[in-house]
Amino acid sequence: MRLAVFDIDGVLADVRHRVHHVDGRRHRDWDAFFAAAVSDPALPEGLQAVSQAAADGLAIAYLTGRPERCRADTESWLARQGLPPAPLRMRPDDDRRPARAFKVEALRDLDQGSPVAYLVDDDAAVVESARSAGFPVIHACWMDGGTDGVDRILYDVQETEGRT
Repeated sequence: MRLAVFDIDGVLADVRHRVHHVDGRRHRDWDAFFAAAVSDPALPEGLQAVSQAAADGLAIAYLTGRPERCRADTESWLARQGLPPAPLRMRPDDDRRPARAFKVEALRDLDQGSPVAYLVDDDAAVVESARSAGFPVIHACWMDGGTDGVDRILYDVQETEGRT
């Protein structure tokens, strides 16, 4: 069965309320950033995209740059949103590669078991890398970063620090 693969932060979960924890140049509070994920509001467009993929007969998988230590909270959050149970691929706790490198490798692994129909991700670098690797991608642009620079902050921490 073909897979529709969904990122979580910025695609299914609205992270804007917790970005302030990692916006400092000197001190970024990663523990607080990830602890606050349990309170993320769902993004309706993302929930609808998962529903549509399932209705189209695709199997669902979740692929996130969140560290493995956040698995229980992440699985609980997915269940509370009414999302279908599905494989959840998370970044190993000690993996600091850019999100684009981690996710393309994970897509290749997933594709070995079931062909990846498409990835839905909000990170432009991940989108570009996945497309370059031959995967169809839907660029999720529904979490507007607004004027507070949320998109810039998330890009910085994903690509330079390999944290989400």
